[in-house]
Amino acid sequence: MNEEHISEIIKGILSETASKDQLFDKQRMEAAINDGIKKADELGVGVTFCFMDAGRVERMLYHMPNANLVSSELAPKKAWSAISMKEPTKDISKDIQPGAPLYQMETMLDGKLVSFPGGIPLTVNGQIIGAVGVSGGLIEEDQAICEATVASFMKEIQ
Repeated sequence: MNEEHISEIIKGILSETASKDQLFDKQRMEAAINDGIKKADELGVGVTFCFMDAGRVERMLYHMPNANLVSSELAPKKAWSAISMKEPTKDISKDIQPGAPLYQMETMLDGKLVSFPGGIPLTVNGQIIGAVGVSGGLIEEDQAICEATVASFMKEIQ
């Protein structure tokens, strides 16, 4: 492997990282949150939104004024869980019940894992680029608001 080949590999890695960073554009996240707020208002509930990238870095957190305080803790955990488990949080519960293959995983992760609805991974070309976590309402409300937020975020990407 020569120096030119190594340089090309590095350029490819850097451009891939930069393109993923561009996906978490402030305006895109704000627009998606605004659409999520519309859904939350329609349902009459206040929530917290969390965008997290695949490296589990919070890119944006927004707490609606009428959201309960615990939601600001749970929304990032839902996003983290969706990325870490590579699936929506609504699908995790079945695997961690007594007798299931991942029983007690929640306790082994010191409370970081959330196994109820409201966290959805963001996927582009089969790769998870991040996740959205929503918390503050009933689990069905969190899921519906999260789905609206994800749909808005992804509409110009795919």
